[in-house]
Amino acid sequence: MASRTLTGTGATPRSGLGTVVWYDPEITLPDASQAVDEDAEMDRFADAVETARAELESERDATAERVGEDEAAIFDAHIQFLEDPAIADAVEASIDDGKPAALAVDDAFGGHIEQFEGMEGRMAERADDLRDVRDRLLRLLTGGERVNLADLPEGSVVLAERLTPSDTAQLDPETVAGFATVTGGRTSHAAIFARSLALPAVVGLGEDLNDVADGTEVVVDGDAGELLVEPDDAEREAATAAEGADVVEESVETSDGRELEVAANVGRPEELEPAAARGADGVGLYRTEFLFLDRQSPPEEDEQYEAIRDALDTFPDGRVVVRTLDIGGDKQIPYLDLPEEENPFLGERGIRRSLDPDSELFRTQLRALLRAAADGAGALNVMFPLVATVEELEASIDAVDDAAADLEDRGVDYERPSLGVMVETPSAVFMADEFAKRVDFLSIGTNDLTQYVMAADRENERVGHLHDPTHPAVVRAIGQTVEQAHANDAWVGMCGEMAGNPDVTELLVGLGLDELSMSAVTIPDVKVAVGETEYSAARERADSARRVATRSEVHDTIQ
Repeated sequence: MASRTLTGTGATPRSGLGTVVWYDPEITLPDASQAVDEDAEMDRFADAVETARAELESERDATAERVGEDEAAIFDAHIQFLEDPAIADAVEASIDDGKPAALAVDDAFGGHIEQFEGMEGRMAERADDLRDVRDRLLRLLTGGERVNLADLPEGSVVLAERLTPSDTAQLDPETVAGFATVTGGRTSHAAIFARSLALPAVVGLGEDLNDVADGTEVVVDGDAGELLVEPDDAEREAATAAEGADVVEESVETSDGRELEVAANVGRPEELEPAAARGADGVGLYRTEFLFLDRQSPPEEDEQYEAIRDALDTFPDGRVVVRTLDIGGDKQIPYLDLPEEENPFLGERGIRRSLDPDSELFRTQLRALLRAAADGAGALNVMFPLVATVEELEASIDAVDDAAADLEDRGVDYERPSLGVMVETPSAVFMADEFAKRVDFLSIGTNDLTQYVMAADRENERVGHLHDPTHPAVVRAIGQTVEQAHANDAWVGMCGEMAGNPDVTELLVGLGLDELSMSAVTIPDVKVAVGETEYSAARERADSARRVATRSEVHDTIQ
């Protein structure tokens, strides 16, 4: 019998073959007509909150150790929801009206969940966070048993309406072959956890997923965004063969001898060693925001110096590209009192803040970077985010000069690192030649570049079809950036998600990229793809891709 294919959104470029295990935690709510002891219900609610807080703190610590600090931070948000006075007051008011605590919790959370569901992008995903907290409280109040997703049979493929962060953090990639959900998008917490765990996953498959029965054999294709139900022999073999390439520790070159650096995107110190273990030649994007998050005040210069030096020492023979503080947009830091903007992605973010309201923070960070450049083993490169004008770039370079003068006055050893610019806006593409005259390298951030070129919010699933870097406009923007940079003796890297997709590696090689930086999980696959690419042929295909008019024609050209 032929297999059936369900289509959704791929979360991880991995495939897995396994047997369906449906996860459908049921909570039985009490009868609304039963008489209650209001004081006893208040006490039960208070006890449930305390137990839930203890569980969340424990899960946060376990997730930070197993997955990472960024992913673990979601549990901090859950604790905040748990302690939200508006929700607690609503629960207590319902109990005062004679409702059992479980029904009071269900009602109090329900309105907030519905409100977030009506929003778009990441705000809509807050609904899942609230569900997670609500269901945790309901389980404790109703005596329900928690399903242990860490103890599933080997080869299980978990299917669910949705998976919360608490659910996904339990999944063990050593035994679980993948998961698929009815709802969700690429930026959902379940999808983010899946990528961190290198777990095959497809989300947003729709109601048809409910027709797939327990025990059915399926293939989760996180690259194509498909679930193959009852696959045939060829599909089983393909899924097994696509489990991922072996780690390639040495640097790679194309079949006709063109070298290409394959580096890792890193968001916290705990990711450095795993990136090296996956064969990363260096770090193509070291996000420094981790130093500023989850605290009440900004880090001191010495703390930043130590963090950057550790990264350089992890890659003593490689290059570490550090992005200066990039906040605003979807990244908020409470103690900086960021403004509420109608469209924060087009507002005060990145270098715009570093050069104005956060100039002292910027100068402190630059001093730390210059000190680390002198003392660390690897080669430090520093790039500025969201630069749109030559004036911004020149002001950033002046800030580096000022930081060097500060250190000179203090008698502190320093070294001026190589400097670069993130190419994330159409303006940066058009001004690439001028930027390249003033810095050593450009790094293309395809996530934001695609968003701005296509005028499509990358968090809005309704325009998700436009947020594809293989649209001709984006391909042309990449090609133009590379040409202008090379004409002015600057090298060019790419650190957006496009860089980690082996299916477009040949295109990127052909466009002339010198470096590709990605999530560590895809490094082995991209290294293999580079080695299988002939540069001369790739250039011809890339030239053709830059001349066509539609996305389908781009795909036809690069296949």
